[in-house]
Amino acid sequence: MSIENLARENVRRLTPYQSARRLGGNGDVWLNANEFPQAPEYSLTLHTLNRYPECQPAQVIARYAAYAGVTPEQVLVSRGADEGIELLIRAFCEPGKDAILFCPPTYGMYAVSAETFGVERRIAQSTADWQLDVASIERQLDNVKLIYICSPNNPTGNLVNQDDLRRVLALARGRAVVAIDEAYIEFCPQASTVNWLADYPHLVILRTLSKAFALAGLRCGFTLANADVIQLLLKVIAPYPLSLPVADIAAQALSDAGIAQMRRNVAEVRENRRWLEEALNNLDGVDTVFASESNYLLVRFADSATVFKTLWDQGIILRDQNKQPGLAGCLRITIGNRYECERVITALQALSATTA
Repeated sequence: MSIENLARENVRRLTPYQSARRLGGNGDVWLNANEFPQAPEYSLTLHTLNRYPECQPAQVIARYAAYAGVTPEQVLVSRGADEGIELLIRAFCEPGKDAILFCPPTYGMYAVSAETFGVERRIAQSTADWQLDVASIERQLDNVKLIYICSPNNPTGNLVNQDDLRRVLALARGRAVVAIDEAYIEFCPQASTVNWLADYPHLVILRTLSKAFALAGLRCGFTLANADVIQLLLKVIAPYPLSLPVADIAAQALSDAGIAQMRRNVAEVRENRRWLEEALNNLDGVDTVFASESNYLLVRFADSATVFKTLWDQGIILRDQNKQPGLAGCLRITIGNRYECERVITALQALSATTA
């Protein structure tokens, strides 16, 4: 008998999330994973690797709470925001009974995590301008325990209308947890919903150090919620979710100096995003450059397949979004440093010249 037959049926059927690294490539300009283009300069200061780390490192929790404007009791730290996504499903959803709801086109791990745990997935397709279809959400709320909303949304880059977010929170009160994924919120901090926690006991906010803090390789994320939600998540989290080196560097990144560096990172990304958007809009073969509040641009090309392969062959790795609903012809381009942005434009100019 094949060992695969011993696996759970839903796992055998599962299509795994295709992360940027799983997709491969042999590039030297990596613009497919929404990473910051330069590595930060942190060094380990703790060396007691013979001891287990704290489950929730006190200094990391205290510093993130101060940064986010919440109390330490409202913070949980985990192996990236991806673990936070899964913890919510583990804590709130009964397999075979409850459902999650999400609004594509959006981040793919909501669906994969639910399928992994045998939890039903419901879809409320976003509107043509990638806003929430609140009526569709309302129609599907029976047995939904979790609603995931990404804002700024990945891969479209737009903010979700805050009046609609409040409407969904009102509909879900007493019925479901609403998890707002703010992985990219540092690029538009005025849009955070963190100040809403006092008004909505069922609101959860997901955050990360992967983007603006330039620490994608650290795998450190945060869940912000009211204290009773955090206590439930602590029941299902792994005993030691953060290694000691991760906690050490995360604490440094959340120091005053680390936060100041993050804000310089954000300023650099915004300026390069403005430059790249303007340059793309001047190119033949570019149909639409969509406005973005994040560290990437979604771009619709007249021939996205040729653009993707041509740049791939030159070592410029973009993210193909054609399979996402409503994103035919779209590629997502992470905002790199100025040299990397210029490489993209130079390659596209050369391609345009050959097809003119």
